[in-house]
Amino acid sequence: MPVNKDAYLRIKAECDAKAVTLVAVSKLKPNEDIMALYELGQRDFGENYVQELITKYEALPKDIRWHFIGHLQSNKVKYIAPFVHLIHGVDSGKLLAEIDKQGRKINRVIDCLLQMFIAREETKFGMDENELELVIGSIGQYANSRVCGLMGMGSFSDDDAVVRSEFTMLKNIFDKHQPLTSHVSRLTVSGSSFTSHGSPLTVLSMGMSGDYKIAIEEGSNMVRIGSLLFGARN
Repeated sequence: MPVNKDAYLRIKAECDAKAVTLVAVSKLKPNEDIMALYELGQRDFGENYVQELITKYEALPKDIRWHFIGHLQSNKVKYIAPFVHLIHGVDSGKLLAEIDKQGRKINRVIDCLLQMFIAREETKFGMDENELELVIGSIGQYANSRVCGLMGMGSFSDDDAVVRSEFTMLKNIFDKHQPLTSHVSRLTVSGSSFTSHGSPLTVLSMGMSGDYKIAIEEGSNMVRIGSLLFGARN
């Protein structure tokens, strides 16, 4: 199925009107489909698999902003650290520490979102609020990973009220913790002094093809849309 350019232009206009970033989820889609949206002006693309992301990064224009939106294993961070624009699914303090470690090796600050578990489905990843507070309390020790916001996935449900309640919950958590990360400080670790890159939470990534309109209504400023743009995946 070819890229749905009409749907892209409509959704992009909706997002632009609300100052929402549209991430086109291009996993398992060929480079020519990505280029079809690129030629319309799209620059933010999301991928779920490390090797696929690396292959596409090497082949496609270098001004594309690549978002890693899948479940990221710590041992694979090093492969995308040099170029990834934003890592969405940071679901543990261990993973954040590894991102910081890999960023330090290449002298790069890597932007991240902390993933919250908000759905009723056990198959989804993410932290609860207690875990979130522990991770937020630790970010001052990191100089090469920057927590920019939160990410969450709503339940796969036809009940809009259920999905809306989950997005509302995540927005409330976002608002509660937003000011707590606003700091820049000098730290000394193992005799070395560095600047912590704490910053206010600015990104709330929630909403996909089936529920992005509800997500935007509930305060999302970044949506991840695939099938509406690229068609169903095999």
